[in-house]
Amino acid sequence: MPDSINTHRRRILLGGSAALAAGMLPLSAFAADPIKVGLIVPMSGPFASTGRQIEAAVKLYQQKYGDTVAGRKVEILLKDDGGLSPDVTKRLAQELVSRDKVQVLAGFGLTPLALAAAPIATQAKVPMIVTAAATSIIPQRSPFIVRTGFTLPQVTAPLASWAAKNKIKSVVTFVSDYGPGIDAEKVFVKTFTDAGGKVVESLRAPLRNPDYAPFLQRVKDAKPEALFVFVPSGEGAAVLKQFTERGLAAAGIRLICTGDVLDDDLMASIGAASNGVVSSHHYSAAHPSPLNKEYVDGIAKANKGMRANFHSVGGYDGMHLLYEALKKTNGDTDGEKLIAAMKGMSWESVRGPVTLDAAARDMVQNVYIRKAELRGSEYYNVEFDQVEKFKDPGV
Repeated sequence: MPDSINTHRRRILLGGSAALAAGMLPLSAFAADPIKVGLIVPMSGPFASTGRQIEAAVKLYQQKYGDTVAGRKVEILLKDDGGLSPDVTKRLAQELVSRDKVQVLAGFGLTPLALAAAPIATQAKVPMIVTAAATSIIPQRSPFIVRTGFTLPQVTAPLASWAAKNKIKSVVTFVSDYGPGIDAEKVFVKTFTDAGGKVVESLRAPLRNPDYAPFLQRVKDAKPEALFVFVPSGEGAAVLKQFTERGLAAAGIRLICTGDVLDDDLMASIGAASNGVVSSHHYSAAHPSPLNKEYVDGIAKANKGMRANFHSVGGYDGMHLLYEALKKTNGDTDGEKLIAAMKGMSWESVRGPVTLDAAARDMVQNVYIRKAELRGSEYYNVEFDQVEKFKDPGV
């Protein structure tokens, strides 16, 4: 009898050990599960260049640094939202979180799209890395948002100061009528007028299917010394073309703009119309650093000669921020832990030194004043001045 009791006990203990081991399998498997990143960008429509640039940068980062971090594979789930409909972006974000179980959302080409996805990030406690959209308020819409691009106020204020210092006394402002454009208009007007300049008129064009001709005619009639322009990446070529065709340059009106207008990816299509145009931005493909030269060469080699632009850098640094945060958390994708790991992080970017401000969750970075010049057979935005470690000033 004692032998049979002992045998029975051994069976129970062995069975319990086996059950315990089986219960631990999901935890062990979880540690090796891939980290899924839902990348929502416009791959079609008028802002497709933004999506192509971000996708190219993400691929280049993983090509250089691998697709595994902290022992876990990083999978990118690319979704095209077309760049125009917040409802589409929100639906894609919801599907990625609830159906595909992504642990991170990233991308977001325009402000209305980022704002549409913000509640999804908050509800699911999923980090949302905004690589492109540039209205100042975006990180305020969710504690899970960080931004690796820039804000329009951040790149506008230095240009307004530069214009006033360089004896431009009267300006008409002309912006696309949505969040970033309104931010740019307000900040330019305030900074320029505080420095003694005069804003003759402020014009806003619709974001969808804009016809710039009537607005540019009003600028010509107003006869300012300069026209300040913000339009989203993808629209700059049309503005520069019509600015020249309608005789504003010939009338002696200078064009100054944020770097969105002179998007590096589109400089070939803008061509000679960009010559001499002064702009302000946080990145140029002509930024003179070995790190940037390697980056520009890498993007071009992998993408049939494509020139890297500022949106690509937002994507590249977004990947860097994610990888480094995952190293800090040892691969733990808990949203609150990842966001905490990201806050305050500093590194040398291809654009120059950057820090993700711990409070604002926005980039602190250099803003460069550039002039479009012919380099060889192509036009580039050549930096000639800068404001160092500049924070988003708000609106």
